[in-house]
Amino acid sequence: MNKILIVKTEDYVRNLLKNGLEYEGYKCECTDNGKIAADYIEEKDYDLIVLDILIPEIDGYELLKYIKDTKKAPTIFITSRSQTKDKIKALNSGADDYITSPFEIEEIVARIQAILRRYNKSEKIVKIDNMEINIPGRTVKCLNKEIDLTPKEFDLLTLLIQNRGTALYREIIFEKVWGEDLEFETRTLDLHIQRLRKKLNWKDKIKTIYKVGYMLEA
Repeated sequence: MNKILIVKTEDYVRNLLKNGLEYEGYKCECTDNGKIAADYIEEKDYDLIVLDILIPEIDGYELLKYIKDTKKAPTIFITSRSQTKDKIKALNSGADDYITSPFEIEEIVARIQAILRRYNKSEKIVKIDNMEINIPGRTVKCLNKEIDLTPKEFDLLTLLIQNRGTALYREIIFEKVWGEDLEFETRTLDLHIQRLRKKLNWKDKIKTIYKVGYMLEA
């Protein structure tokens, strides 16, 4: 699961980004303070960092320089400052993208995905216990023996993996795997979960969350 640090001053925008990105399967941590962000960056590894320009104690430009001098994590500015000089300064300082408010969360997600692909940070092969899941190759192996999954079972498994440790509502799972245009049917989802548990021997690992849905144990 890709981990993203969001450094934004406005509570509403910060929460909007966090909720939108976590809905798409990213793990997010947040702060509204540049010095705290620098401490986080020193202590932890992030796959991508979202920056604002005007943040307390250490501004976005200084924080970007610190990131490039230390962790070299990809960065994207999301800010209300729309002046061309700010964009040029950010990009010349090493930012990977620069987006001005207002924005659509779908665009943010698409740009982040593109940056992660460029840095080759998107999860490709995931190992859980004796299981190896090749996401681009759409294969699952247990102790080098391939496990046969249907396309929908693999899509369901991928969604659970991308949201490890997070309880997913049934409606969200159905929307992501089967599509918005299909009528939600609990029985269809439950049967696929049952088959996935049996094929992977993950009876205890794929947990049923009462009145919510399902979660893959972190």
